Amino acid sequence: MYASLIGPFAEFEFMQRALVGVIAIALGGGPVGVFLMLRRMSLTGDAMAHAILPGAAIGYLFAGLSLPAMTIGGLAAGVIVAVAAGLVSRFTALKEDASLAAFYLLSLALGVTIVSLRGSNVDLLHVLFGTVLALDDNTLLLLAAISTITVMALAVLYRPLVLECVDPIFLRSVSRAGTPTHLAFLGLVVLNLVGGFHALGTLLAVGMMMLPAAAARFWASDITAMMIGSIVIGMLSGLGGLLLSFHLELPAGPAVILTAGGAYVFSLMFGREGGLLWLMWPGKHLEA
Repeated sequence: MYASLIGPFAEFEFMQRALVGVIAIALGGGPVGVFLMLRRMSLTGDAMAHAILPGAAIGYLFAGLSLPAMTIGGLAAGVIVAVAAGLVSRFTALKEDASLAAFYLLSLALGVTIVSLRGSNVDLLHVLFGTVLALDDNTLLLLAAISTITVMALAVLYRPLVLECVDPIFLRSVSRAGTPTHLAFLGLVVLNLVGGFHALGTLLAVGMMMLPAAAARFWASDITAMMIGSIVIGMLSGLGGLLLSFHLELPAGPAVILTAGGAYVFSLMFGREGGLLWLMWPGKHLEA
């Protein structure tokens, strides 16, 4: 038991760093994923994950695999795409989901092209799938800072975010906090995707945000409980995925996301809040 579960983290420093990284990602990304899901913006998160790719690729073009350059580039690209998609949907007949899809495809193609101009196939794989087993001190500090900022910001924005999920019309009628809250929330989405990008790559970063959130929905109906559940499921998925990768010699990033996907399928089947097993086993009706 020790050799299988604890040994890899006790003996290898790169496994310890990877574990700290995925825990930080789960702590910040899980609650953000819950609000994305409740606001029916799950696919928006996926589109935004690809939107950061051109900015990160431009940072790579000028500075190589530099953490500050790729982070600043990714943040800038994510904000630009979010604002541009909002303006297109506001001033044209195109809906926000269609405009995000257009920007997502353009961003993915542009980012891959930019990386390919200078880098090798290894660099391209690094950008697309991350290097969770090669996190350095600066990257871990960045992930910790992002998770800290996210938790503190959600604590401040919690009430307007919940109101916007439940009754956005009421929020607009009693407060002007709706638009600033929405913009701040999009900023948190971009920030967490940039952090996830450094560990899991642009193609998988959104996985640690949405899969634990979707799994937690089948175990809780209260928003706070869902947020806590998403964090726990995300952390356990990171732990399980790293162990799976270590023992079976699988790519670490995909193994983490596959483990989170397994948690989602398990929750879909057995979750107490709408799981398939509970739907097939209805409770007793009230008797007169």
